[in-house]
Parts: sequence; C-alpha cells; structure tokens
Amino acid sequence: MPDVHYENPRLAEIYDLGNPWSVDRDFYLSLAGPRHSSILDLGCGTGILCNAYAANGHDVTGVDPSPAMLEIARRKDHGKAIEWVRSFAQAYRSDKRFDLVVMTGHAFQVLLDDSDVLAAFTVMSRYLSSGGVVAFESRNPAIDWATRWNYDADLATPGGVVHESRRFLAMENGRMTFELRYQLPDETLVSRSELRFPSRDFIEDRLMAAGLRVESLLGDWDARPFDEKSSDEMIFIARAA
Repeated sequence: MPDVHYENPRLAEIYDLGNPWSVDRDFYLSLAGPRHSSILDLGCGTGILCNAYAANGHDVTGVDPSPAMLEIARRKDHGKAIEWVRSFAQAYRSDKRFDLVVMTGHAFQVLLDDSDVLAAFTVMSRYLSSGGVVAFESRNPAIDWATRWNYDADLATPGGVVHESRRFLAMENGRMTFELRYQLPDETLVSRSELRFPSRDFIEDRLMAAGLRVESLLGDWDARPFDEKSSDEMIFIARAA
C-alpha cells in the first residue's frame, strides 16, 4: 500500500507545496520535444508533469496507485485532457503504445523486490512504441545519503503552517528506511517509508531482461555523464533492445 504521505487526502492536498516544479521536471519535459507525442507517466503522483505535457499538446496517461494523489491530479488545469489510471506501475495494462515512458521523482526506488523491478521494466517495454524512449532515475548508491537525508520545512497552507520533517532511520542491504512527520495545526501525521538503492549493474541487467537497452546514463539534470564516485543521480535513457 502507498505510504501515508501519498494516501492521506490532507497530505495529498499540500504535496505540491513541498514538491513544486523543479529542474528534474524541466529535463523530463524536454524529452518530449515539440513534436506531438503519446506519453505514459508511471507513478505520476499529483500530475504536475502530466499537466505540463498536456499543456504542450501531448497525449498523456498518468498512472498512480494513490486515489488521493489522482484526485489532486484531476483538478490540474489540463486534468480533463489526461487519462488517469489507478494502478501500480508493474500492474498497468493498456491497449495503447507510447512514444515516451517516464518514471520520475525517484518513484523507481519504491520497487523493493526484484520481481517488481522486472515487472515495471516489462510494462515499459511492452507499451513502448517503435522508436520510443524510456526515462527514469535512481539515486547513486555510492553517495552517503544518510548524511544528506534529514530536513525541516514549513509549508504555508490555507489552513495554516504545516511543519514537515524527514529523518533517516537506517540503511541496510541497500535499503533505506526513513520517517516523514507532518505537524498540522490540529494533528500530527507520521509516515515510515522504505526505498531501495540498487546498483547500476543491477538496473541495466533488469532492463536488458525486459527487452530494453540503455542508450545513455546521465549523472545530473544538466545532462552530464554519470560519474560513479560523484554523481547524485543515475538517469537512464533506454530504448527497445
């Protein structure tokens, strides 16, 4: 099931305040280019990127398991022009094919089991059109994320200030557990989450098993090549093998 910070309607309402438009979305938006494209966004959340694709005239399908997040997504300016599907990425089924398939916001890292990773990549491969592109990112496991993870932020909402904090709990066998705490004016909500930090080799092997090959591997949103020792991100651009 989705974590509390995804499934709780009150937190879904304020999600965009803590996760506004960002440089990674600029990158993914640019991948579609000016030509009319069909786009599949797996793990679309509140639909910020889907809305931007639709504003540029693309045909967009947004997929997410959280009804609370999808409800916010439907209210976006171009929400009525987008197909919204409640589903986990690895379970998505369709008759469509897509020119661009993306999984953004480090959503890939919530796939904790090997079988789920392969199933998600198989979905990407199955619904990719001829010549289409797959793009997603995962944090570089060589970076010491434990020392960078904690933060505190105050979010100004119509109902008052919400204090958001994130705290690292543990890193074991390439899996991080952490806690998100939201202090609302009338209650405190706590969510415990787990993310996987797989290696480059693991990801590339599973992509190949799903019929996809890595065309390029970037290390940051300015399109710098990936450096195993210093890059924060592993941004995969893949096509059919």
